[in-house]
Amino acid sequence: MRKIASVVIRTLNEERYLEELLQSIRAQETEKYEVEVVIVDSGSTDRTMEIASKYQCRITHIKKQEFTFGRSLNIGCEFAKGDYLLFVSGHCIPASVSWLENLISPLDEGVADYSYGMQVARDTTKFSENELFSKFYPAYSKSPQIGYFCNNANAAVTRKAWNRYRFNEELTGLEDMYLAKQLVEHGGKVSYVSEAPVYHIHDESWRQLRIRYEREAYALQRIEPGVHFHLSDFFRFFWAGVLQDMASAIDKKRLFQEVGSIFLFRLMQYWGTYKGNHQHRKASQEMKFRYFYPKDVESKHYEQKKDSRFIAHEGK
Repeated sequence: MRKIASVVIRTLNEERYLEELLQSIRAQETEKYEVEVVIVDSGSTDRTMEIASKYQCRITHIKKQEFTFGRSLNIGCEFAKGDYLLFVSGHCIPASVSWLENLISPLDEGVADYSYGMQVARDTTKFSENELFSKFYPAYSKSPQIGYFCNNANAAVTRKAWNRYRFNEELTGLEDMYLAKQLVEHGGKVSYVSEAPVYHIHDESWRQLRIRYEREAYALQRIEPGVHFHLSDFFRFFWAGVLQDMASAIDKKRLFQEVGSIFLFRLMQYWGTYKGNHQHRKASQEMKFRYFYPKDVESKHYEQKKDSRFIAHEGK
């Protein structure tokens, strides 16, 4: 009997990209899994429900006034039948017909309990957000990775792991990292799968962008109480981000088109982070650097790890 893979999608007026997302899920090439799609809707008033019904999705609901990111996912996981629970945002589109199998692979092989895939820019995604995608979702996999960073815009977890920890229903964001931290602290593993990409399409206003980072910084205090983002950190990381993005824009010959967007994005990102950070304890310098610095500082570690595995394989 084939195992069931349940793709859980949270929706609120997601008609713009939902049909493309469901078409991409339907086009997945898999003989290993029976695939179901679960929609958790929090009061859509557009064509979201019509589209979901057209694609024979299983639909459940959460009241808008009861919505939190963690609660909606817990409702979806309870409703789902799957041995593996996959999460994808309603404005993300799998970029490969092997997305589903690749994302589940570390779980199926027992390498990890939680996995997350690559995110790449498309459509209205801002230039600086694309730079962040390059940092957090590089071209190399980490299986398993060090630490507990992950993102439920494109992720999968075993039902066993979800049953044990479940998502925190009180957080204003980062429910994925909260669960992953619990899992890792008890000996579990998280994998990053570069071969499971999605297009992540953000078309937020500048105010929405600031609020996103504000609520994530607020949530981060529950996960890492020792991380405090000072005003000096705001200026440090803001200018580091701006300069890094401008250098990248010059390389891509897009500086004049993107310079205004770069300043606004990094301003909203780090001002939101500063506002959302309410704790006053001294931060771990390593954690601050790893989380906020705009460049990928892990690549050398994983490249060395990959090279050592290759050498060991060649020696057999």
